[in-house]
Amino acid sequence: MTSAKIVIAGGFGVGKTTLVGSVSEITPLTTEAIMTSAGVGVDDTRQVPGKTTTTVAMDFGRITIDRDLILYLFGTPGQTRFWFMWDELVRGAIGAVVLVDTRRLADCFAAIDFFEHRRLPYLVAINCFDGMQYHNAQDVRDALAISSEIPVVSCDARNRESTKHVLISLVEYVLSMRRSRAVAPA
Repeated sequence: MTSAKIVIAGGFGVGKTTLVGSVSEITPLTTEAIMTSAGVGVDDTRQVPGKTTTTVAMDFGRITIDRDLILYLFGTPGQTRFWFMWDELVRGAIGAVVLVDTRRLADCFAAIDFFEHRRLPYLVAINCFDGMQYHNAQDVRDALAISSEIPVVSCDARNRESTKHVLISLVEYVLSMRRSRAVAPA
């Protein structure tokens, strides 16, 4: 049995807690707190109407991919004031999912920069709110200015099979990267 740590990151209100909860085989640990008046002017809720809670530390879930692989999922908080925790959350991770909302694409730039700076493999998952994908993968890749090697996939963070596919895609990408490094001439 092998286990691996995966980080789920992205902007505020993009669906990280939902993704972890939809795929976790255990009741996920969440650190959701009610948004208060202290967040007015700090948390931009205009694009996420009705949002009343937010992650203040992390989300945690687990999924068994097959009898030989268990993934431990760690969802990051989305607001900048909680980013100080990201270094601890990524320690020991094999890779990350950057969940994006194409209506607020700029909100994921910081997560992409964070993982690229630390050379942690990641993929971009386009969360298809309302079951609609408004932009294709190549348009998102171009807007994010990321390498053609980095996978860009679509998903519905509410759907277990969809999020499971995202996680499998990340594991396959990480394994592919490790294999190519192992055979590369020194």
